[in-house]
Amino acid sequence: MGLYKYLSEMYRKTEKYNINELIRRRLIEWRKKPGIIRVEKPTKLHAARKFGYKAKQGFIIVRVRIRKGALSKPRPSSGRRPKRMGVYGYSPSIGARKIAEQRAKRKYSNLNVLGSYYVAEDGKYKWFEVVMVDLNNPVVKSNKYIHNEYLKSKNK
Repeated sequence: MGLYKYLSEMYRKTEKYNINELIRRRLIEWRKKPGIIRVEKPTKLHAARKFGYKAKQGFIIVRVRIRKGALSKPRPSSGRRPKRMGVYGYSPSIGARKIAEQRAKRKYSNLNVLGSYYVAEDGKYKWFEVVMVDLNNPVVKSNKYIHNEYLKSKNK
């Protein structure tokens, strides 16, 4: 087995590899940090590489925190039965991962999203890491393979 296969197995079987304590300590740190933050290195290297991440200039990893559960909807001002207000149990039409990608794109508008992957969760939040690329970076521009890979993923 190669390195990436070992890494993916380690994150799937956390009990066997005793990384639950490490994940718990990370979550305590991450809760104190802002909801959208740029990180130096990916938490799950094998997952980031699936989306085309390379340790080069122009590639950026952004960790995004999403609140779990149904979304809150503004309470209507006009009168009606509480049941018909539609305030509670409002679920979005897109998943949490897609919401994380959109929030990262909104903050880093000059970058393009290659993909995202689940990192961790606790009782209140879910964390995703979004792989982003700067197509205007000279390193990315000069490498035709990277440029074409992005265009392929964009057209899917």
